This record gives sequence, structure tokens and C-alpha cells, in this order.
Amino acid sequence: MNQIFNFFFEQYATYETVDIVLEIIAVIFGFLSVWCSKQNNILVFPTGMISTSIFVYLLFKWSLLGDMLINAYYFIMSIYGWYVWTRKVDNTHLTPISLTNKKEKMASVWIFIATLLFVYIVYNSFNMWTTWVAYIDTITTGIFFVGMWLMAKRKVENWIFWILGDLISIPLYFYKGFTFTSLQYLGFTIIAIYGYISWKKLLSREIASV
Repeated sequence: MNQIFNFFFEQYATYETVDIVLEIIAVIFGFLSVWCSKQNNILVFPTGMISTSIFVYLLFKWSLLGDMLINAYYFIMSIYGWYVWTRKVDNTHLTPISLTNKKEKMASVWIFIATLLFVYIVYNSFNMWTTWVAYIDTITTGIFFVGMWLMAKRKVENWIFWILGDLISIPLYFYKGFTFTSLQYLGFTIIAIYGYISWKKLLSREIASV
């Protein structure tokens, strides 16, 4: 039993207690945020902002620049998403759940490419191309940037990007030594699958009611 526990958590022996507590709090609010998103609840954004602000601090402290940039972007896009979700498209209706159109799909491609270039420049500037993890980080950053943008615009396809990015992040964060965050992404994956199903059903109901 001790061997199993050590396998998953022995890296925390060198961490400050306050950082461990902060990571757990960030994980809890991260779960709340993803769950609220699945429920199509506006609280996805304030809970997400609490989680990402904590992670920005921790990841900066742990010198994980790529992951820090992802969370900083989440925080900024949460402000934008909060605005979009509460913006009325007419006198009575808020921005609805919808599918991406051709223009938005093209924008998603450009966001992904632009993110790859941005991370490449940042990593070059800080000489961070030292392990294979940096290359995986670059790809997941692009995936998550697109996913967050689509979620902010209330597009069903956002869940596909979250599922893909979460699946990559589970072993990646465990390898980096952040077991709680790795478990968080495992939970995120499960919720994202249900979120995709839930949003598809909500969209079908909205279409049927028109």
C-alpha cells in the first residue's frame, strides 16, 4: 500500500504545505468550473477564474511557463466568456448553444496555428526546448486555446477539444510530478464526455422548440 502511495505522491514530500493546499483548492474549483460548464451554468466562469489564478501563481513558481500561459489565457477568456454568455441576442434571449459555422471553424484553425507560433517564440526566448515534454505542451496549449475560445462562444464542439486535451494532460501532469492535477484532468475527461452529450441534447431541444 505504501509503495502505491509513494508512486503517486512521494514528489510532494519536497513541496511547501501551502503550495499543496493551493493546488488542491485550485483542483476543487477546477472541477466546479467544468461541472458548471456541463450544466450550462454561468458559474463556470467565476469558479474557473479562481482555479486558474491559483494555477498561474503555482506554475510560475514551479517554472512551468507553458502551463502558466494556458491558465493565464483561461482567466482572460473567462472574462470574455462571462460577457458572451450574459449578452442578449434580442430582448429576451441570451447567447444560445450552437454549432460552429464555417467561419468559426476556420478561426479555430488559425487560433491553433497562432498559438503554436506564440508558444514556439516564448519557449525559444527562455530556452525551454530541453525535453520532449515541451513539444507536447505546445500541442496541448493549442488544443486548449481553441477549446476555451469555443466554450466562451457557447459552441458544442468545445467539448471535443477539452476531451482531447484532457486525455493528453492526464499522463503529462503525472510525469511532471503533479498527481492531484493529473487526477483533475482524469475527472475533467469524464465530465467533458458527459458535457458534450448534455450540450447536444440541449441544442436538440432548442432546435425543436423553434
